[in-house]
Amino acid sequence: MPADPAEITRRKARALAAIKHAFGADDDEHGATLFVSHHLDEIDQAYWQKHLGTPRPDPKHVLDILQLRSHWGDQEDDGIDTFDFTLPEDITQYVISVRFDDAGQVEEITMES
Repeated sequence: MPADPAEITRRKARALAAIKHAFGADDDEHGATLFVSHHLDEIDQAYWQKHLGTPRPDPKHVLDILQLRSHWGDQEDDGIDTFDFTLPEDITQYVISVRFDDAGQVEEITMES
């Protein structure tokens, strides 16, 4: 059965809010915080200028341009167990992966390749 579009929208919003909330927290060393710090060091300043209007953006602003790359999971769960976010223009192979539990609550946020 295909995923409910309204549930996809809810989970996308919940995932982005969780990413922003986790950023900079002590227990987020392998999630959004690592993703942002890695990409600020690795991506050319012209990219940041184009997307955020500055060659060296505030780290929190990087989260504002995240895009949903995909959502996936078990067929029985309609493929909405995990939502992967990344930067525009396929500039990176890395994603911030947000995993949901059976109740639809954010369970884990990690950086993956």
